[in-house]
Amino acid sequence: MNRHELQAIVEKAKDKHKQMKHKICVCCGAGCISSGSEEVLKKLQDEIKTRGLDKEIEVVPSGCMGPCNQGPLVKHLPENTIYQHVNCENLDRIIQSQIVEGKPIEDMLLFADSREKPFVNASEDPFFKKQLKIALKDCGDINPEEIEDYFAVGGYQALDKALFRMSPEEVISEVKQSRIRGRGGAGYPTGLKWETVYKYVSPQKYVICNGDEGDPGAFMDRSVLEGNPHRIIEGMTIAGYAIGASKGFAYIRGEYPLAIKRFEQAIKQATKHGLLGKNILGSEFSFEMEVRIGAGAFVCGEETALIASIEGKRGTPKPRPPFPAESGLWGKPTLINNVESFAAIAPIIQNDGEWYSETGTAKSAGTKVFALAGKINYSGLIEVPMGTTLREVVFEIGGGIQGGGEFKAAQTGGPSGGCIPAEHLDVKMDYESLTSLGSIMGSGGLIVMDQSSDMVDVARFFMEFCMDESCGKCVPCRVGTKMMHDLLQKIYDGKASQIDLDRLEELAVYVKETSLCGLGGSAPNPLLSTLRHFRQEYESKILKEA
Repeated sequence: MNRHELQAIVEKAKDKHKQMKHKICVCCGAGCISSGSEEVLKKLQDEIKTRGLDKEIEVVPSGCMGPCNQGPLVKHLPENTIYQHVNCENLDRIIQSQIVEGKPIEDMLLFADSREKPFVNASEDPFFKKQLKIALKDCGDINPEEIEDYFAVGGYQALDKALFRMSPEEVISEVKQSRIRGRGGAGYPTGLKWETVYKYVSPQKYVICNGDEGDPGAFMDRSVLEGNPHRIIEGMTIAGYAIGASKGFAYIRGEYPLAIKRFEQAIKQATKHGLLGKNILGSEFSFEMEVRIGAGAFVCGEETALIASIEGKRGTPKPRPPFPAESGLWGKPTLINNVESFAAIAPIIQNDGEWYSETGTAKSAGTKVFALAGKINYSGLIEVPMGTTLREVVFEIGGGIQGGGEFKAAQTGGPSGGCIPAEHLDVKMDYESLTSLGSIMGSGGLIVMDQSSDMVDVARFFMEFCMDESCGKCVPCRVGTKMMHDLLQKIYDGKASQIDLDRLEELAVYVKETSLCGLGGSAPNPLLSTLRHFRQEYESKILKEA
């Protein structure tokens, strides 16, 4: 299929959606499915067909809409009205009142059980008002299993623009101008990474999407893969064109069966429409893609361990240099970005890099997706401009602490991150600000804790996770995490002395500075940050010498 045939299909998809008076999206992300949304979808589709309304009302499954603890969620478009806790028993009310009579049901609206005023248009609710969706754009509004839905919202237009109106150098220039940094946690400038791979001359190069999201409490990449897989495929294909690669791999953790299913389905659809494969859209560029499934090893989120896993080897890190940009998959130049990074590429190319760079802060441009969890009223998936404060996220978007409790700390960056105390609630959520407090942005996990949380126990939990997930290749991580965990356990049990605490701090520095990869290098972060901000909790458990 050439680009002109594609445009005809795109226009047909847009016309089809215009003919429909209503569109109803039933959230079929993993969270809502676990609450019974697939049964709701089936009954709604059957009821609409039985009433003879299927010619004017489209009912589709969608990806995550955001407020995960309110599911199952049903969204009515174009009004953007979202109903919460929908089940097969109360579904008839929505059909009769919202769809047939055009009257919203106030007691079922999103957050109706906790807001003084429920909002008919969900975008006016505080949960959504502070958000700006770029990576998550169209998640929750389209059917991720139908490529035509992606066409209808402008899908693959950025790829068309890149292939026929831009050179590879111009694509890279736009990504550099956007100032987007790697959303996997390291925060390395994405455009610079692309340029580095581009400069290495090789007959074979690769693009890898790192979807091995393993942080406890994190589900950002999972939701994007489930809710808009074509956006990732488009971003990876543009990247392949820019750096001169002909093959891409999406490495997705095995615990995400729905994401794997939808991504593989999307690859088949894109290939069928000439958007993957030989001479894409009639151009001279060819690019193929396949999925590789991870086996649950947290360390495979590290790029050299991930590469080893794709090659069929044990997933253990390698010393660097050489970096993957020079010698990566099967020794060839390889570009690795995470899911959220690729999700931002199509909008950057379509709107230009300057447009993207205008959002965020001077050193941290764009938006960031967070998985908001813990002792908070409204948990779920959010996307906010870089520089949004922690206070805004917790108390405006998240609705504050459960049960009217008092905020104690927020853990960012998962096992590699740190805890931010109440006195720093006004910290800006960007790379530099979080690092200055002993934490990191990480991939986007954000766990909120109240006064009932024991910070020694928090550090012990994350250290146990790192100890279990260590690949064992280097001594500092293999032995050091075990020793730190044992000391934390001893302190938690009230059996440690000041000497043990001193030894723990000293050991943390050794592990941080001498480990082979980022797992060991960041494993002490939760410990060090809790010691920095909550030392009194450690000291209160230390045995007092007579």
